[in-house]
Amino acid sequence: MTSPTTDQKGAIRASFETARATLDAFLADEANLDAVAAFSALCQKTLEAGGKLMACGNGGSMCDAMHFAEEWTGRFRGNRSALPAIAFSDASQLTCIANDFGYEEVFARSVEAYGKEGDVLVCMSTSGGSPNAIRAIEQAKSMGVHTVALLGKGGGKMKDMADIAIVVPEATTSDRIQEIHIKILHIAIEAVERSLFPENY
Repeated sequence: MTSPTTDQKGAIRASFETARATLDAFLADEANLDAVAAFSALCQKTLEAGGKLMACGNGGSMCDAMHFAEEWTGRFRGNRSALPAIAFSDASQLTCIANDFGYEEVFARSVEAYGKEGDVLVCMSTSGGSPNAIRAIEQAKSMGVHTVALLGKGGGKMKDMADIAIVVPEATTSDRIQEIHIKILHIAIEAVERSLFPENY
């Protein structure tokens, strides 16, 4: 195995320290914890009422949306009944909508197709300015679908559009922002599961 150079190890340590500083900055603001708690409570209320959770994002944020959905339909900490969640990630649907209506409509059309009043849409955007995520929130709000936005870089336009907006502070790069987003998703899922399936804990 090739040994890393001193410079490589220094860069690696610096990246870990930046990641830790981003998390520390997030935890330092009590409003962020309140927002995550509100997100968890909304997911639980929706599931208890027979609604579904939907998620979307671009690039790495789409991967996070898919991760979010599979944790509900599959298993998180322990076996329990499957819960309804879907990520807008089907390549044939996305490319069909993009081809027919434009890329800005790929998520909005999916909200129109799958969303019902009282459901939850979770949009992830590290900039807060993704046009297709903005259109998805607009469509959701027109249908009575609750909206949650996980954001970065100040939150952009989406910050004031979503019912619950959670903005990662300080981080200026997508990787650091997405690292906090996946923590938020996991912790929200855990909070709901602890309440609905206490036997798993």
